[in-house]
Amino acid sequence: MPRRRPGAVRADRPEPRDTPIPGISRRAQAAIEFAAAHRGAGSVSQALDRYRSFLRQPGRWLYVPWTDCPCCDPVDARDELEAVLRALPPGARAELRRVVAPLDEEFRRRTLPDPTASSLSSWHAAGWWRQRLQER
Repeated sequence: MPRRRPGAVRADRPEPRDTPIPGISRRAQAAIEFAAAHRGAGSVSQALDRYRSFLRQPGRWLYVPWTDCPCCDPVDARDELEAVLRALPPGARAELRRVVAPLDEEFRRRTLPDPTASSLSSWHAAGWWRQRLQER
C-alpha cells in the first residue's frame, strides 16, 4: 500500500469544534466543548469574544444595546456562557468561572442597574446581566 501524503492525513482529521480558551486546561476545555454540544449552545470561545468586545468599547458607561441580532448582543453571549457553566462538572465550571468573573465584574462596573427590569418578566429576573439599563 502506498504511503499517504501528510496533507492528506491532516485533511482527514476532524477540526476542533472550539478554539482553546486561554487559561483553561485541556481537560476543562474538553468538558466545555461537550457541555456546549449537548446544551445546543454555540461556541463558548465565540461567546467570550462577543462579551469581551462589548466591554472593550471606550467610555466610562456602557448601555446594553437593544438588538435582536445575537451576533452583537452581550446579554445573549452571557446567556450562552451561563448555560454552559450550569452544565459543567465542578472542576471545569471553576476554571471557566475564573475566566468569566473579571468580565462580569467589568460589566457590572460599567453598566447601571435597571430597577424595573425584574418586574418586566421572569426572563429578566433570572439573570443579573439582564437587569442592566438598555439603549432603546
